[in-house]
Order: sequence, then structure tokens, then C-alpha cells
Amino acid sequence: MKTILINAREEDAAKRADVYLAEELTDFSRSFLKKLFDGGEVLVNGVPVKASYKIRPEDEVKTVIPDSVLPDILPENIPLDILYEDEDILVVNKPKDMVVHPAAGHYSGTLVNAVMFHCRDSLSGINGVLRPGIVHRIDKDTTGSLVICKNDDAHRVLAEQFAVHSINRKYRAVICGRLPEKEMTIDRPIGRSRNDRKKMSVDSPYRKRAVTHIHVLKENSEYSYVECTLETGRTHQIRVHLASIGHPVIGDELYGPKKNKFSGLVSGQALHAFLLGFIHPRTGEYVEFTAPVPEYFERLLVLCKLD
Repeated sequence: MKTILINAREEDAAKRADVYLAEELTDFSRSFLKKLFDGGEVLVNGVPVKASYKIRPEDEVKTVIPDSVLPDILPENIPLDILYEDEDILVVNKPKDMVVHPAAGHYSGTLVNAVMFHCRDSLSGINGVLRPGIVHRIDKDTTGSLVICKNDDAHRVLAEQFAVHSINRKYRAVICGRLPEKEMTIDRPIGRSRNDRKKMSVDSPYRKRAVTHIHVLKENSEYSYVECTLETGRTHQIRVHLASIGHPVIGDELYGPKKNKFSGLVSGQALHAFLLGFIHPRTGEYVEFTAPVPEYFERLLVLCKLD
């Protein structure tokens, strides 16, 4: 079992307890959290509360997450496109259609299975048996640079940089239409959709601040090739932000149009984690890595006349 303890802040005042917990524990579904309330497993200041309880500043919210039965996660000899490696970190160029870490329905063929084989016993254990070495992730259909931590010290240092949003992350995307400006910033909070747990939304009641800076690289009347710099790192942030202003990423089956003109070439969003920069956990120096865009991406740029 895992005990989670959270202290409410001033900005959380008057929120329903179930809404508050959904904002804080985004890895769990609302139906799962409801079961915790129904079972008396959510305590505020030591007392079980109902989902409708109104949070007060400095409330101490405690809940116990029961253990789940986990399958064995095994190393697999899957080729890795390694951009950089030393005794502390491994930076890879993740291919399309690869899940980062095991989860329901994906217990093999993931990046974790691959790095377990490559690194053997040299992976941080902070995130548990399902996510050894994983300090951040990118979507299954997003390609590009991702850093793996080989020990707990490196993990702690990089996790802190992610927490304070000091990591330099630039993505490349091919999107629908022409943006109104060459340089623009989307500052719209994002949270789990109230209607679909698979989706994030700028209209969610569980929103947190999200900021994306966009620079147009090339454009025409139908499509644009853009570079997106993350100031924050919410789930699906770039995809949600671009869709929210009417310019979804090409191939995005979740946030874009149902009909994909490039379905023979693009399966899933045309989004690539191009650049990753951070302070090295051992040397204290800034390091930066770029992942070349994949072949399908180059062909898409040609078809969209953005090459």
C-alpha cells in the first residue's frame, strides 16, 4: 500500500474534496477516487470525509492507495537510437508507436523494456518497478529526445529541474492552417477532461497553468511547420493548446479532425521532441541534445510543401 499525504493551499479553499483529489492525483480515474471516498479511505485532518467535503487552507489530506498485482517487467533486446550516454544518464531518440513505460495493455515492447536490457541493473528506482529510470515521458506517437536516469541521485536532480520547469524542451510539429502570428504564446490552463478521461482540456475544472511558446518555421495557406517551446509540461500540452486555437497537429487522432488526409503516411500526431537541454546531474554544466526528425516527418513536410 502507498500512503499519500497532501497539504491544501490557499488557492484550494472551498474546492470539493473529490475535485481537489482529482487535480492532485491525475494518474487515477475519477471512478477509482470515488471508491476511495466510498470506502472511507480519504481522511482530512485524520477524519474520513465525503466527496462533497469543502477543502480549507492547510487541511491535511491523507489517502491510502492499495497495492495492485503487477506483472513481471522483463528486459527486451530492442534496438535503441542513443543520442548520448554516460554513467548517470542515457538520452535516446524514441521512435513512433513506442510506449515509454509499461501500463495496462502494454507490458512489453516499451522503452523501459529496452533500457532494462541495455542498462542492466543501472537504472534509478525512484519511480518503482514499472518506471525504472523514467523521469519524464512523451506520448506513444510522439518521437524524439528523452532522458533516462541510471541512478537515484541523477533522478532526484533532474526531477527537481522538471518540477521547476527549468528544462529546455523544444518540439517540432506540422499543424493545420496558418497561425495569426509568427511568434505567439498560448497561456491557457489544462486539466483532465470532465467528459473523457483519455483527453485533456482547457475547459477542465481540474486545470493547472500551462504555457507554450510557438515559433513558425515555415507556412503556407494550408499548413504550418512550427517549433513549440514548453514553459510548463502538462499532459498533451502542445496538442491541446494548438487544437484549442483551431490549429491541431496533423494526424492527431484525439484532438484533431476525424479524417486524416495523410493517413497512409501519418498514424498519430506529427509531433517530435527535437531538443532537450538541462543541467547535468553530476557535472553541473548545461548540456543539450537534439534528435533528428524521422523520415516520415521529412516526407510529410514535402507533401505539405513546407520543405
